[in-house]
This record gives sequence, structure tokens and C-alpha cells, in this order.
Amino acid sequence: MATALPPDLEIDALVRGEHSNPFGFLGLHELREAGGPRYLVRALLPTAAEAWLVREGAEPLALQRLHAAGVFGAPLDERLDAAGYRLRARDAEGHEWETADPYAFPSSLSDLDLYLLGEGTDLQMYQKLGAHPSSLLGVEGVRFAVWAPNALRVSVVGDFNQWDGRRHTMRFHPGAGVWEIFIPALARGTVYKFEIKPRQGPPFLKADPVGFAGELRPATASVVYGLSDYDWGDAAWMERRRAGDAAQGPLAVYEVHLGSWRRGEGNTFLDYRELAHQLADYVSEMGFTHVEFLPVMEHPYDPSWGYQVTGYFAPTARFGTPDDFRYLVDHLHRRGIGVLLDWVPAHFPKDAHALRRFDGTALYEHADPRQGEHPDWGTHVFNFGRNEVKNFLVSNALYWLDEFHVDGLRVDAVASMLYLDYSRPAGGWVPNQYGGRENLEALEFLRYLNRTVREQVPGALMIAEESTAWPGVTQPPEFGGLGFHLKWNMGWMNDFLRFVEEDPIHRKYHFGLLTFSLMYAFSERFVLPLSHDEVVHGKRSLLGKMPGDDWQKFANQRLALGFMWAHPGKQLLFMGIELGQWREWSEERSLDWHLLQWPLHQGLQHWLRDLNRLYHAQPALWQRDFSYEGFEWIDFHDAQASVVSFLRRGEHPGDELIFVCNFTPVVRTDYRVGVPEGGWYRELLNSDAGLYGGSNAGNGGGVAAEAEPAHGRPYSVLLTLPPLGFLVLKREG
Repeated sequence: MATALPPDLEIDALVRGEHSNPFGFLGLHELREAGGPRYLVRALLPTAAEAWLVREGAEPLALQRLHAAGVFGAPLDERLDAAGYRLRARDAEGHEWETADPYAFPSSLSDLDLYLLGEGTDLQMYQKLGAHPSSLLGVEGVRFAVWAPNALRVSVVGDFNQWDGRRHTMRFHPGAGVWEIFIPALARGTVYKFEIKPRQGPPFLKADPVGFAGELRPATASVVYGLSDYDWGDAAWMERRRAGDAAQGPLAVYEVHLGSWRRGEGNTFLDYRELAHQLADYVSEMGFTHVEFLPVMEHPYDPSWGYQVTGYFAPTARFGTPDDFRYLVDHLHRRGIGVLLDWVPAHFPKDAHALRRFDGTALYEHADPRQGEHPDWGTHVFNFGRNEVKNFLVSNALYWLDEFHVDGLRVDAVASMLYLDYSRPAGGWVPNQYGGRENLEALEFLRYLNRTVREQVPGALMIAEESTAWPGVTQPPEFGGLGFHLKWNMGWMNDFLRFVEEDPIHRKYHFGLLTFSLMYAFSERFVLPLSHDEVVHGKRSLLGKMPGDDWQKFANQRLALGFMWAHPGKQLLFMGIELGQWREWSEERSLDWHLLQWPLHQGLQHWLRDLNRLYHAQPALWQRDFSYEGFEWIDFHDAQASVVSFLRRGEHPGDELIFVCNFTPVVRTDYRVGVPEGGWYRELLNSDAGLYGGSNAGNGGGVAAEAEPAHGRPYSVLLTLPPLGFLVLKREG
């Protein structure tokens, strides 16, 4: 219902951009007065000098100017639906245009949608919020919706309305805190932002928190894309994923930063589709089971590597469109390669166009900086206790797993979420309700997240980067755990790198760094990571960490990778380590592929390829990764010689592998190692083989066991241990 002449105060609020309910008088409204016109149509057309209402089969009806700023209106005797009329306008220069009236359309959100959004329990909230090309009442356009409960006004702005926040003010649903509008004639590719008028202060512009695409940096607007009807070709892969448990099989992950793995002419980026073919060829040749991408979500700052996310639902425009990214995942799946994504729910940046104080209040973050800011990274912390925020993040996780067929998420910086005092000084944090340092809201969020992923996306992996000894990270939530499938073993990584960086003559004094990880190797389901974080910011490349001359550096790295692949747990290796990079990694350039012209670099790459071939071929290397039954020391006491030996077992007799590692550059002849049975032990791998760049010291392809007890075993083999060498033996027969 409306009055024939709305108060000047209401029109003034409209033209000032301060009207919070334009649907109350713009569009078509029924009048209360008896005996007069039954309806009144009003429109805000700020650049129009003249305007008409256009109906099929009738002469255009001239609209009366109600305000100099472009408010028009006219009485009607008949009721029209949204598809029954259009607005035509002409500006002072004679330019004319015609459009459907956005204020004639009903809400595109159902009562159930609003209830679930308000409750914070809509696991597919991205299907309602954001910008969706769609048809409403037979009219094509885009429906927009955004959560901003404390705003006075929210408008959609873009080139289509000259970025004028008065023109497409949205409808507010108070119970859900959601604003929405259907704008006719817009389509995929439209650039837009939300203009938000807070309760206090001037309006400001924000990108869409649920935007499916964004402009290429340094531009920061969202781009209409919508959910996709991409024609996937990975049905066989997805069926295997649903039916299986990837954490129980072979899992060797190649960690990739898409912008610097390989570049084109002139140091230009390859796009998602170019990367799909080149990366699939390489990863398949190298024998990795999965790739893990550093965050591909939209981010404005290249040196953040994607960890300062501003567009949680948008694959970065640096390499193409969302469907181009789908093509990358699809092609990798068709080639038998899984895809994991780094995902960053622990914090978000303070960029003005992003989530920070989104509606003029601390909406996604805590208001108290002792809770809402990360001192290390200069970012905000999500308010995990707020249902809508929790739903935003859980829905986002499901979005990548469902809409992009991603096979798992590596959750970044979990430790920073678990502890209220993480990296904060005394007095700089707020204890929980029991006076403790545990972030109870983050704990509940993580359990809810992992429980939901297990239920909604069977077969998908959730992997924690958690750097403390928090118990039960990979235990199910029903048993008090956090519910992750896997956890990065940061303790192993730190100890192992400290050990291999020691000069071999000193390693005997630090042997515990090598062996300590087996004290807790089965307390969680671990991934062994040598990630991007270990080869930047002055830490040197992995090859650069190794002691000795060039030959010894390469031998040390081959030995280190061999030990890593033999150690219980899954493997993750950052790109370029397999090439023997001398330089630290930089996001500004490609990997140093030219190094492969040199034999030592070729040999290192060949070594890793053969390690992965062995890994796939020998179930002992992965079947019992999470059980003491799969590992047994033969000898870890020979610190003086810096030699360790151990065995790995699979589920079936005859799967046993023997590993011997010599961490000194000394050839050790007649070195006796106890073995469980007699027979011939074939040398499956030797890191000192000439094709890897070694000196060809070894055992001529194998050795016969003798009935001479050693290391508590009835038989033993007498070996030649190569310098800085790694041997793999398996009994034949």
C-alpha cells in the first residue's frame, strides 16, 4: 500500500541515498484513497529528463517528475506484474534507454532460505548469496544477495548504473540480516560492488564476500559469474573418490604455486588451461599422486602467495575464469592426479574492499583486537562463535569440494586458531570462559567443519597444518578429536632439517634429531612436509642447506629425500626441490628449469622419479603408515658411524623392505645389518647409482643373507654402504 503523494522527507531520503526500504515506495503500489486511481508506479532515474511507463499493446504513459533528482511517478488503474511493464527514459542529451523495473520484482529468497541463512545452518549458502544470473518471472537478469545485518542501506553498483548507490538499493530481510535484489538485463561478466551505508559515517564500497569471480588485481570489484554448468569428464575419478579413503593409499603430494611453477615468454603467467596440460604431464611423469596448490582464492597482493584471501569463493583471475580452473582440476583428474587446495580460515586481511568491518561493524571478525587481530600477520581473526561466520566458512569449504571437484583442503595455520594466546603477549589476549587459553569456539568450528565434510563429501581429505602437540588432531570428533584425516608433521620437518644441515662429522652428536620422530610417528596420521615455507625468506633452498661441496650437497639431498620417502607417513614436496634449485623460491619468477641441462640436477630429478615408482610398487611404503606394525628399527644406535637401518612392512608376507642410510661421506664396506630371513636380498634402489649422479658404490644389485645373527635377528647381510647413501633391499622368493 502507498499514498498518492509520498512525503517529501521520504523522497529526500531516497535521493540522498539514505532510504533503507525503497521497495516500500518504488515500483507499483496500491493506493488507500477511495474513488481515485488504484495504483501508483514510481521510479528513481537520476540521469533522466523524461520517463515513460511502457506496456505491450498500449501507448507509453508519461511519468510525472516528482523530484528534480530523478524521481518519477504516475497513477494507474490496473495492476501490472513485473513482466507487464518497462521503464523508458531519455536524458537531456537525447540518449534513450529502456529497462524492466527492478522494484517490481518479488524477493528471490524463500522463507526457508531466509530462516536457514538467519540461523547460520545453510550449508549451500553460496547458492542464495552472491550474484546469480537467473530468470525471474520470465525476465533475464542477475539476483544479488549479501549478509550485512547492521547496514542502514546496501546497494549494488557498477558501470551499469554509473556506480550510483541510489539506483539499486536492495531489499532488507531483518530476521536474516540479508539484503537482496533482482536486477534485470544484467548478465555474466558484469562488474559490481556493494555500496554500504553504515549507521554512522559515509557510505563505502565492498566486494562481494560470496563473489564467484573478481577483477584482476589491482582492481578489486567482483564480477558476475554464478554457479557453473561446466561439462565435467571426471566421473570415474569422482566415483572412486566417494568409495575410497585416499589417506589409506599411496599419497605423494607435489606442492605448487601456480604463478611460478612455469612461466611463458616474457615471464608471463600461464593460464589455468595451459597449466592443466603441462602440469599433468610433469606430475604424471614424476609419479606424484596429488598436487596441492597454494591458495588459488582471489587475493590482491602477489607476495602473500594467496594466504591473504579477499575473495573466498573466487579462483584468482590471474590465470583465467572459474571454469578455466575447473578445466585444470578436471584434466588432472582425467590423468589420475588428485587436487588439494590450501585453505585459509584462520585469518583474513584488512583490505578496505574486503571483509573488514563489512557493514560498518565487526561482522566477520571480533570487535576486541585482543581476539580479532593476528599480531604476526597484521590480519583479522574470524569470529568462530558467530553462526553466520561459521556457516560462511563451512559453506566455502564445501563449495570448493563440490563445485570444483577438489579432493581435499589443507587447512592453514590451525595452531593459531586453537590458542587464544597464540603469538600474543601477556595481557594481550582474552581467556575463555574457564580462564584457559584454548579457543573453544574455534575448536567447535573445526570439529563441525570436519564432521560436515565427512558427511557431505565422502572421500574428500581434510589436512591440518598444526605445529603444536595438540592431541587428537586426526581423531574423530566423537572421540574428542578435531576430525582431520591427516596432519602435517612439523616436528619431524624441523628436526630432520636441523639434522641434515649439520656437517656429517657432527651428525653423530645430533642423532636424536633423526630418530626422535619415531617416538610419536603413529600418534597421529601424518604427512611429512618439505613445503614452500622452508625454501624462502633467507632459509635457503633445500640444496643450499646441505653441507659439503656440490657433489656432497646433491648426495645429501638424495639421501634426505630417500629417508623421507621411507619414513612412515605421507609425503609432500614443494616444487623445485626435485630440480636441485640453488636459489630460494620466489613468486616473481619461474622455477629454474634450465638447471636440468646439468647431470647432477638431472640425476636428482631422476632419483625422485624412481622413489615415486618404488613408492607405488611397494605397499610396505604406504599400507601401514599409521601403525607400529608397519615399521621396525633394525639399528638406530650406530651414531658413531651415523648409520640407521629399519624395515617397513605391508599387510602381506613378503612385502618387507629393508632400508639402510649412511649419513657420512664415507664408503663403509662389510657393514653388517640384521635381517629377518635368509635368502637373496635385491638392491631395489641405491641413491649413489651413477644415473643419479653418484659414485656407483654399492652391492652389485643384491646380496645373500648369511646365517649369522645381528641386531637380534637370526640372519644378516654384509653390505657396502655408499657415501651419503640410501639403500633399499627386498628379499626375493
